[in-house]
Amino acid sequence: MKVACVGGGPAGLYFSILMKRQNPSHDITVYERNAAGSTYGWGVTYWGSLIDKLHAHDPESAVAISENSVRWSDGVAHVGDRKTVHHGDTGFGIGRRRLLDILAERARALGVRVEFEHPITDAAELPDADLVVACDGVGSALRERHAGHFGTEATAGRNTYIWLGTTKILDSFTFAFVETEHGWIWCYAYGFSEDGSTCIVECSPETWTGLGLDRASEADGLALLERLFAGPLDGHRLIGRAHSDGSAQWLNFRTLTNRTWHHGNLVLLGDAAHTTHYSIGAGTTLALEDAIALAGALREHGGHDGHSEHSAHGRQHGHLGLRPALVQYERERRSALLPVQSAARYSAQWYENLPRYIHLAPPQMFALLGQRHSPLLPHIPPQLYYRIDRAAEQLEALRKLKRWLGPRVARTLHARSRASGS
Repeated sequence: MKVACVGGGPAGLYFSILMKRQNPSHDITVYERNAAGSTYGWGVTYWGSLIDKLHAHDPESAVAISENSVRWSDGVAHVGDRKTVHHGDTGFGIGRRRLLDILAERARALGVRVEFEHPITDAAELPDADLVVACDGVGSALRERHAGHFGTEATAGRNTYIWLGTTKILDSFTFAFVETEHGWIWCYAYGFSEDGSTCIVECSPETWTGLGLDRASEADGLALLERLFAGPLDGHRLIGRAHSDGSAQWLNFRTLTNRTWHHGNLVLLGDAAHTTHYSIGAGTTLALEDAIALAGALREHGGHDGHSEHSAHGRQHGHLGLRPALVQYERERRSALLPVQSAARYSAQWYENLPRYIHLAPPQMFALLGQRHSPLLPHIPPQLYYRIDRAAEQLEALRKLKRWLGPRVARTLHARSRASGS
């Protein structure tokens, strides 16, 4: 089987590894438009359950990823000069560049060709491929070629954010909320190596413009943010991400969905298929789980007949053979994504409605920060929700009622809002 993966991110590289492990005779090439080592971003997060899955599918890369990760078990929230610590589940961070290097080295060792500085913008450029995997990100050029078929929809969030690095080495997942005369601004920060940490800064559009961040140069903007977050950063620097224009960019997060994920022999993977708000830290995990599911579906259905017939008839026959596997992959991943997408939607809304929660006592505020995925929380007074949540920890019946009621309330309110908006 001849496979072309367009995009050299975690999803495409890991998928190529899994396919080579399933059948070393597969002919697989990963095409990455950027130069080697020029990845964007700083560090990515994941949880222990992901490492267990990676160990089950490719122990070698799982060990390398684990050995190159940092871990934390505490969450820390700074609200002004107040600090709250929560002891929770162990989380992990790894530098995005290091993760990609590990996966690229493993893929090459298995016989995958990884071609950098080789952009592909149309599947027609790969006429010999039996399967074309579009893992070229949220702005996927391959997907956009067939936007009508895929039914792509992107919804922009209200808040603005910027993805930065810092020289401060954090040993806990850190939240910091700072009040300014133009409103609240906050950051999520976590370590990813012995050299640095990721720091994502977010605020409402009114705060962004009020502080002048919409018109500040990169240097002036970073200097202002360093002053605002001087406490949690202990005076350390913030570092912008180099773009072609030399600046770090403020963005509005785009939640992307597609009506279908495959078209002929073209299939979407990772951010090309779906995105979830960064505040739940699931993007890389979901991309790797997509790769696992797609490789598994192809294994179960035998891919297609494996003949490299390059006539129009031969290609069409191959596409038909792929279809059951692609249908299974899409069905499996859509189902798995439903609770994650719901959690991400409510998490983003929690931050968009920060004034509703920020003046609670620190332990209550941090508790509701941890409950921000709940569909009930937006519809119950925060202090009452906090009391219900504490009681639910003690009473199994109340805990079951809360789990049962949440999705039903969410569905009812969602249907009502759609009806009133139509």
